[in-house]
Amino acid sequence: MSKQFESLGISAPILKALNELNIVEPTEIQQKAIPLLLSEIHDLVGLAKTGTGKTAAFGLPLLQLIDTNSSVIQAVILAPTRELGQQIFKNLEDFSKHIPNISIASTCGGIPIKPQIERLTHPTQIVVATPGRLIDLIQRKAVDLKQTQYLVLDEADEMVAILKESLDEIVAELPKKHRTVLFSATLPGTIKQLIQNYLNKNVVQVSVDMETTGNQEIEHEYIVVDPIEKLDVLMHFLNSREGERGIIFCKTKAAVNKLAKNLAINRFSSGALHGSLSQGIRDRIMEQFREGHINILVATDLAARGIDVKQISYVVNYHLPDTYENYVHRSGRTARAGAKGLSLTVLQQEEVPEIADFERELGLKFTEFKKPSAISLEENNTLLWAKQIFKTKPNHDISADLKTKIKTVFHHLTKEELIEKLLANYVLQNKVEITEKEGKKSKK
Repeated sequence: MSKQFESLGISAPILKALNELNIVEPTEIQQKAIPLLLSEIHDLVGLAKTGTGKTAAFGLPLLQLIDTNSSVIQAVILAPTRELGQQIFKNLEDFSKHIPNISIASTCGGIPIKPQIERLTHPTQIVVATPGRLIDLIQRKAVDLKQTQYLVLDEADEMVAILKESLDEIVAELPKKHRTVLFSATLPGTIKQLIQNYLNKNVVQVSVDMETTGNQEIEHEYIVVDPIEKLDVLMHFLNSREGERGIIFCKTKAAVNKLAKNLAINRFSSGALHGSLSQGIRDRIMEQFREGHINILVATDLAARGIDVKQISYVVNYHLPDTYENYVHRSGRTARAGAKGLSLTVLQQEEVPEIADFERELGLKFTEFKKPSAISLEENNTLLWAKQIFKTKPNHDISADLKTKIKTVFHHLTKEELIEKLLANYVLQNKVEITEKEGKKSKK
């Protein structure tokens, strides 16, 4: 069993679960937060970027502080999205597998509320929720927080707008004497205001090196492209990382759908994720990605929450994020648990000056990713065309008579000769298309 976690004050049943999960070395935020949560009585603010083990930093001590002989709700954990809520719930279940009689419920939005109401009629000690769903349950008098001792706000910077609307209503349900634990990757003014309004004036703050931790294993790079070649450059990059898992972030749902369609046409193993999809579809796509059945996820910033998937090799910012905080959360999807990763941002020439702003605000250093040559892009497109043919399933609706006639046309060719002719035909068709496009431009 891990002596390091034991030295932080973690109990034997939890140590046993950590050992089985092969979690032996606490991260910096865990080393700082766990002893304080176990021994102090003050509120706590934890500052650490994504991928630094924040769930265990608050989850392990919470599990230990729960009185399993009591059937009332003693802790509420709020998360900005159902994806993150489900991830926290799963982690807590894993950490607590050897704690007898502990009961944890997930009550996040996006799925029917009735089964959750039914679940809360049974003994429950920890509730993981999204703010909107918790408010709904409070208004329906389906949840009793009158004896709740701990309120945890995870990824608080991502739910500031929601919390400003709903925190008063949630806090009103809690006993006057309770502890609030707030975790955030960034500390904008709105979070400072939240801390001032809702946390005890003797709040304890812990942080890890905000300039490097969570980003130290990530290479931050950018590539400058002309709009017309943007998709071709991305396809070249993806082909060079074949077999690796990655996430491509787009600014809008329409852009996600369009890009996902192009990836499907080019036979990349991919899926799309955005807020307009039903929760069932989002869950299925995430499960496929988590299990390795698809390698590439095309997503809006919604997906930057709750994706705690190991071995994500790269993140591509197909569009520059709107905020510095979003860049932190996007890039934090790679280089999880000490692994290395790449965060590549695709820019047009007029966007290049913005990189200096990101460097200054986030304390990062970006390097330029070398753009492939025109010949290399053309060769890559040809290779993708060949893969499209290889992965195309036979059409059994075509008549046997027509197939025989086609075979007769090609019967005297060797495989090498057929490939030569197919390639020559592809290159010729490509040239015709380019000529037609240039002709249309000159007319304009």
